Amino acid sequence: MLNITYTERIVTYYENKVSKKYYIKTFGCQMNVYDSQRIAGILQSLGYQEASSQPNADIVIFNTCHIREKAAEKVFSDLGRALLIKNERKEQGKDTIIGVCGCVVQAEDEQIAKRAPFVDFATGPLTYHRLPEILAKIARKKGISVIDTEFPPESKFDFLPQNQSESACSYLAIQEGCNNFCTYCVVPYTRGVEYSRPIAEILQEAERLIDTGSLELNLLGQNVNSYHGEDEQGKERNLAYLLHRLSELDGLKRLRYTTSYPADMTDDLIACHKDIPQLMPYLHLPIQSGSNSVLKAMNRRHTKDDYLQIIDKLYQANPNIGMSSDFIVGFPGETDRDFQDTLDVVNKVKYIQAFSFKYSKRPGTPAAVMPHQIEEKVKKERLEILQNLLFDYQDKFNRACIGKVMPVLFENKGRHSGQLIGRTPYMQNLHAELPKENLNKIINIKITDATTNSLSGKAV
Repeated sequence: MLNITYTERIVTYYENKVSKKYYIKTFGCQMNVYDSQRIAGILQSLGYQEASSQPNADIVIFNTCHIREKAAEKVFSDLGRALLIKNERKEQGKDTIIGVCGCVVQAEDEQIAKRAPFVDFATGPLTYHRLPEILAKIARKKGISVIDTEFPPESKFDFLPQNQSESACSYLAIQEGCNNFCTYCVVPYTRGVEYSRPIAEILQEAERLIDTGSLELNLLGQNVNSYHGEDEQGKERNLAYLLHRLSELDGLKRLRYTTSYPADMTDDLIACHKDIPQLMPYLHLPIQSGSNSVLKAMNRRHTKDDYLQIIDKLYQANPNIGMSSDFIVGFPGETDRDFQDTLDVVNKVKYIQAFSFKYSKRPGTPAAVMPHQIEEKVKKERLEILQNLLFDYQDKFNRACIGKVMPVLFENKGRHSGQLIGRTPYMQNLHAELPKENLNKIINIKITDATTNSLSGKAV
């Protein structure tokens, strides 16, 4: 367990050094983005400042994703380039620490040691709070490599620096890990079993984020709607209760939560989409496949009809809600009829956004050794058909917004001078010509044009 007094000594050690810089590259989901922000907070507490680019950094960290093979392989490519930069800096008399965090470490620590022995440290997604100790070890003994992948008995959230807002929209992790064990997924093996943070701890972090500029909070979890944290009296509470408590905080304008599991969409959670005005009319609810036989093989705890009944309830609670989903095509044993069932669901729900992927084998998962693996050509063809259909509905929804007025939260400057980029309540990207003073504000915008991927408009 991390010793706080020891950590304070480490902080003092780094504060007395020449200012050092860090660079973090993030792969994968919103949870990884959140983890990278917390890692940055740790480094800042040690006296590091953010570098403008990798060659200017004294410590380079890759926060990794293991959901798909392509994402994992990209990390090793980036590590090779990082080694070249490290060698160039060494010729200039500069030391560079290379670190890897996240799910690839948890799943492939032996591969990292074998394929990238130059990596100075590697930690899983549950152990990066030990970074001060790790860096102290590296500082004391040059040339050592530290790999930490043991699931810790303590929660990392108890040892992280206070989280503060860097923009008007902030991620807030409320739950981590997963107990579902979908046959294609590595999350239970890399993030561990489900853990829900206490209500009071979440409210405290939310208040800090709001006080430092957040207008929108996006609650995160691998299975966020299975949240079951304890309240101040020790009573177990669900996500619906937490959403109501958060909605009472002064200054909070918007609420979201992701990623949800269909079987955990309770009636009181669905009612939140009617009763809580801060809750945005957009929900990401992955179905993965429209075929009951494929869903069973995936070990999903819902059928197609279960899912569609939930969608009907959501539309009844809020007729203006927009749905998003995840889809996997080419899962082992998927037939043409199974694939058509997926297309039927898309035509029924008419998703306004979605993420779709070809099935990718992940080592150690049951699906990786299932019979009747689908050939790559078929997977590619099915993905193209599915994505064309999904993009068609997304395009239609975006174009139907032309002429409407939407409140847009502007978070970033655009590519062109005088342009700001924001997001609508439906998570659509929107750009508008606005003075920079409107950054990190919610502005009413009349939509003037739309494409499949973005909107444009003018301030009302």
